[in-house]
Amino acid sequence: MNLRPEQLAGHLDKGLAPLYAVHGDGLLAIEAADAIRAAARQQGYAEREVLMVTSGFKWDDLFMAAGNLSLFGGDKLIDLRIPSGKPGRDGGEALGRYCAALPAGTVTLISLPELDWQAKKAAWFLKLADAGIAIECNAPAAAQLPNWIAARLKQQNQTAPREALDFIATHVEGNLLAAHQEIQKLALLYPEGELSRKDVEAAVLNVARYDIDALRDALRANDSARCARALDGLKAEGAALPLILWTVANEARQRAARAALLHAARIDRMIKGVARGDVWDEMLQLTLRLTRTRTA
Repeated sequence: MNLRPEQLAGHLDKGLAPLYAVHGDGLLAIEAADAIRAAARQQGYAEREVLMVTSGFKWDDLFMAAGNLSLFGGDKLIDLRIPSGKPGRDGGEALGRYCAALPAGTVTLISLPELDWQAKKAAWFLKLADAGIAIECNAPAAAQLPNWIAARLKQQNQTAPREALDFIATHVEGNLLAAHQEIQKLALLYPEGELSRKDVEAAVLNVARYDIDALRDALRANDSARCARALDGLKAEGAALPLILWTVANEARQRAARAALLHAARIDRMIKGVARGDVWDEMLQLTLRLTRTRTA
């Protein structure tokens, strides 16, 4: 069965399928996989086991994961990631066998990059779609991007005139992740309601953008010194702390860094004034946690 990303929420409200194959590149694929993981947690899948298919991966590990009972006594989510989108002959055969006898008490989430037409016609992929739900996460066409941005603004109870929507769409050049970041920035900087084009331009062209991007790049490069310099620049410019925290926490989420996410939650409470501490020092410590280890 095939679903579009916008159909996923309604589907998950009705219960979970035994298998999901999310394919696509960028924000929509990340969001779809996150939504499935969240639904699994809410519906009692207390344990998640992540398997990354890289060179030397043993496909027997998939079957072992499916056979191991949850340590927490509940059901289990198997999070299988195939970054290349090419499981190979052995992987294709293993996926076929796996789909033929899906394990009870288990939801399997398979994350794939954007697939070409040949991959979508491959036997292994067709078996995934037949056994569960395939979700193709394509970015909207350029002409539809302003409408997509408007829908995202509506989710945070904001609206903007068409010229402001076109301005954002032109600025992000079709990059949905960049658009998402700009939209979230508007929620952090302005109250709910109607935004003017002037508001949008001021937020999108904020001079702190360079340092936010520099911080994100330093995190992805695991460069602690660059992170510290970027944070110093953001502090000097008086950049919005919620926006900085969102940037760092987003990196932690993509790495499934559980301890780092708990640290980010503590910083969020400090920003809101319900916990004590030096926010900037804690932000530095969080970036150090992420750059020193991928398993924080």
